[in-house]
Amino acid sequence: MPRLIPLAILGLSLMLSSQSLGADIDWSKVDTALGKTATAQNDVHRYGIPRSDLKVTLDGVTIKPALALGGWVAFEPAATDGTMLMGDIVLTENEVTPVMTKLLQSGIEITALHNHLMRATPATFYMHVRGHGDPVKLATAIRVALAETKTPFDAPAGSASQTDKVDVDTDKLDQVLRAKGKVNGGVYQFSIPRREPVTENGMPVPPVMGTGTVINFQPTGAGKAAIAGDFVVTAEELNPMIGALRENGIEVAAIHSHMLEEQPRLFFVHFWANDDAVKLANGLRSALDKMAVAKS
Repeated sequence: MPRLIPLAILGLSLMLSSQSLGADIDWSKVDTALGKTATAQNDVHRYGIPRSDLKVTLDGVTIKPALALGGWVAFEPAATDGTMLMGDIVLTENEVTPVMTKLLQSGIEITALHNHLMRATPATFYMHVRGHGDPVKLATAIRVALAETKTPFDAPAGSASQTDKVDVDTDKLDQVLRAKGKVNGGVYQFSIPRREPVTENGMPVPPVMGTGTVINFQPTGAGKAAIAGDFVVTAEELNPMIGALRENGIEVAAIHSHMLEEQPRLFFVHFWANDDAVKLANGLRSALDKMAVAKS
């Protein structure tokens, strides 16, 4: 009878295989094709594509790109066909069809299209994408598709200082959410991974590829902040979690999927509120307590 390979050893083998594959990729060519510089994390290369050209308001708040307009694509080395691409592209209504057409023509899949906000002016839509193959070709296809929009490529993503202070008690937010946030473009951001690993089409999908809960605070004055982002939950967690949000005055803006073949099956819950930042953090913590999130 053949010996079974322990899952931990198998996972380590897959990770080392992915890392060796990543070493063979000339990421500078991907940077050139996309016109951006990546942030690398555990062999995943992620490119920010914020819609800094858009002036979007919601309930009197002018939304900073890092709060809810921060599109991105990320590449993870794959064992059989170069890389897996995943991403979330921010579009206006009249940009959706031409961008989708270009992506489909290039072989990139559309995995979701929906709103993340309600009542925003102008309305924005979020197109989630997946692709496999040569990373330079995939990056080129993304750039060609986004040429149908006014997405800016003339300045590097995150050109604003990442260390500037924001007008909220960040130490208190860290304490309440039991995680360490970071400043990005005038917004205080958290990424909180799930406890169990996530796979898509058999490949591991780490939080940087879009499987971590994202919570963003944009200061609006006098200790208040607008919050947006998305919780990543399983079916059984969904209603207890959104119940906790509503009990704490946080609006549920959307519930939907982002991927096609992920395990476990995941749902993404987008939210909005503008109130005392610490009060909102406590409400968000109540929602996180209904989920299987990793301990910090």
